Amino acid sequence: MNRKLLAGTLIGATGLVGGYLKSVRPHVRDWGATPDEIRARLPGDDILPVVALQTTRAITIAAPSSEIWPWLVQMGPKPRAGVYTYDWIERMLGIEIENSDRILPEFQHLQPGETFELNKNTSLAVREVEPGGHLVLQWEPAKSTWAFCLRPAENGTTRLISRNRIPGRGPRFWLMMVGVMEWASLIMERKMLFGIKARAERGSAASAGVEMQPHDPVSNTASI
Repeated sequence: MNRKLLAGTLIGATGLVGGYLKSVRPHVRDWGATPDEIRARLPGDDILPVVALQTTRAITIAAPSSEIWPWLVQMGPKPRAGVYTYDWIERMLGIEIENSDRILPEFQHLQPGETFELNKNTSLAVREVEPGGHLVLQWEPAKSTWAFCLRPAENGTTRLISRNRIPGRGPRFWLMMVGVMEWASLIMERKMLFGIKARAERGSAASAGVEMQPHDPVSNTASI
């Protein structure tokens, strides 16, 4: 490869990387969230005051927080209700999990200090619980935090905000995070948010006596 071709290749690659970091990555990192939600200080942020990476993803749900919370608080591996995402992927990671389409009364109470063992290497510790308001979890041994916050919105809707705060440093960390994990987490988390939305809206409609189709009301084709 001659010098001109090499220089052109490097300039082109630099432009592509720069364009991705400026125009695409913000939508991957903070899918669905408003600028105010991205900037907001949320429950659980103080557990790790300084982090390398923060993602804030959100969705609007046409239901009050009281009808969304039961789906959040019961999440977890078997015999809990799953996390409403691609459970076959979770099982490939060694997590015994199955998504539920109903509210499980036996898993409606959660206390800080409880721990969910996901596989032999990973667990989730419950750090904060405010019924109808927020749930904060922390990964072990990674120490990353994962918070779910419910905020009232217009016309009786609710914003469900999911925030991950991740410590780390070094080229290997950033290559893995930006190149792989941000996209992987978006795919899984987006499916989860839509899964919670569909279940909560279906339950809210049933409470109001509105007939819905089994897989309404959400389309999973929203763009990234």
